[in-house]
Amino acid sequence: MYQITSATVNDIPVIQDLTNRIWRPTYQSILSPEQIEYMLEMMYSTAALEKQINALQHQFIILLDDNYPIGFASYSATDTPGIFKLHKIYLDLNYQGKGVGKMLLSTVADQVKARGASILELDVNRFNKAKIFYEKQGFSVYKEKNTDIGKGYLMEDYVMRKPLP
Repeated sequence: MYQITSATVNDIPVIQDLTNRIWRPTYQSILSPEQIEYMLEMMYSTAALEKQINALQHQFIILLDDNYPIGFASYSATDTPGIFKLHKIYLDLNYQGKGVGKMLLSTVADQVKARGASILELDVNRFNKAKIFYEKQGFSVYKEKNTDIGKGYLMEDYVMRKPLP
């Protein structure tokens, strides 16, 4: 039975465990092992996650299957009224393709709509097959962007948006 719970700083170890299970297989064909390790430290260290939750006001949710964590997502408001950003959404590879990711994404959409969102925005690596999933969920490419994240690494993303009726 699936359940979605709100996460706090106390759940950082759960988020990190999920990240360790999901991130490398997801990005190993897109990014170098060195860039993966750099990004994991940059975005998923305890200090980075505490900052996202406390200072940046990112809301994290965790998806459980019979109390076993299988995925998570995070989102926040942006500086533009009505636009919320989905920062992260990751699902255990064994659950992908079964409608579970759609459920997690729908939960995010419902939560941001309840907070006044009319658009949900996300960044996806231009080489990530997840782009197809997002398109099936009603997202379309809004623009392309390249982000220098340091140490010579570049994030090459599509910015995708979905209107929330």
